[in-house]
Amino acid sequence: MSIPGTEGPRLAVIVDQFFDGDRLYRERRTLRVIEGRIDSVTPGDHTDALAAEGWTIERGGFLMPGMVDAHVHLFLDGACTDSAQRAAHLKRPVEQLTEGARVHAREARAWGVTLLRDAGDRHGINHQIRREAAPAGSGMARVRSVGRGIRRAHGYGAFMAADAGDGVALPTLVEQLARSNDEIKLVLTGIVDFEAGDAADAPQFTHTEAALVVQAAHRCGRKVMAHCSGPRGLDIALAAGVDSVEHGYFVDRAMLSRMRDHDVAWTPTFCPVHFQWAHPGVARWPAATVDSMRRALDAHAEHLRVACELGVRVLVGTDAGCMGVQHGRSVLEEMWHFLDAGMPLEAVLRAATGTPRRHFGAAHSRLVPGAPFEAALFQAPPFADARGLNRPHRVWVGP
Repeated sequence: MSIPGTEGPRLAVIVDQFFDGDRLYRERRTLRVIEGRIDSVTPGDHTDALAAEGWTIERGGFLMPGMVDAHVHLFLDGACTDSAQRAAHLKRPVEQLTEGARVHAREARAWGVTLLRDAGDRHGINHQIRREAAPAGSGMARVRSVGRGIRRAHGYGAFMAADAGDGVALPTLVEQLARSNDEIKLVLTGIVDFEAGDAADAPQFTHTEAALVVQAAHRCGRKVMAHCSGPRGLDIALAAGVDSVEHGYFVDRAMLSRMRDHDVAWTPTFCPVHFQWAHPGVARWPAATVDSMRRALDAHAEHLRVACELGVRVLVGTDAGCMGVQHGRSVLEEMWHFLDAGMPLEAVLRAATGTPRRHFGAAHSRLVPGAPFEAALFQAPPFADARGLNRPHRVWVGP
């Protein structure tokens, strides 16, 4: 059935395999798209009839919704792995950092990522890129921006968060940020101490303070994403009622059960830790720490399997911009880490497409009639060969 009011430029995409954001179809499908919206999805190959009717035809091996990277920092350059150069990068003029963010948003789109959740920068560059990327013709992935997060003054997170000092009440700070932020980022813990199996420092906020942030954010219609790892930080995040846990190293089954019961999403971010484990010389990690990283990654993979078993809402997010984590291609790398952990292919595809969109409250999370055609077309499934990841042949962003 055609959708009323969709007359106009007509595109037909014929694919060998199709994932709609929820379900994988391994048989050929034909999608008809009119003026950037899906008109129909039908089994089989209708090339002859469509060509006779004057449709533009694209063919490929695999079609899926444009992917979502649920955790990036656009103004950071993941390709840079020299510590001194990374420190110097943070001191560049805002104009240079903004241009770098534009480049990263274009690169993400070239890899088939059409939506990014920028998890914080202190300059608000993510807001700027959100505005610029909104038009379909921008050439950039669209952006869900958390602006600046919230941290305790002098705590971890200066590059991405505002200070919650004694002069401004937490609810007031949340209300100020919610005027422009799509979500509120709460920085609960610092970097991970892999040998200790916890965050390096004590949590930055108490249960009561974290709950104040969540309550204020929810009053403003904003979700709260919590940067936290380790038992102490995770306990505070879950008790406070956050909407997503970012990173979540050293989570356990009981915590995952709480996340399932309260519909708390989890963005595990394997990529940055995996890179440093695989390239220990870059950060000059001693052998003992490298061994601890490997054990942490193995435990993280096991907990991802448990999360999948329990029905926790899992999001693919890469922490792109961290050392060695490049914008765009790292999404497919993160998905490979999910697959290596034993997560079923369809579940991994959901975690990179439909699930984050549903978590964000998007109007459409699947490629179905009536939805904008926001999709990536590959010559072959990007998971057909673990030895190499391939860019999509075409990427579309709907109206």
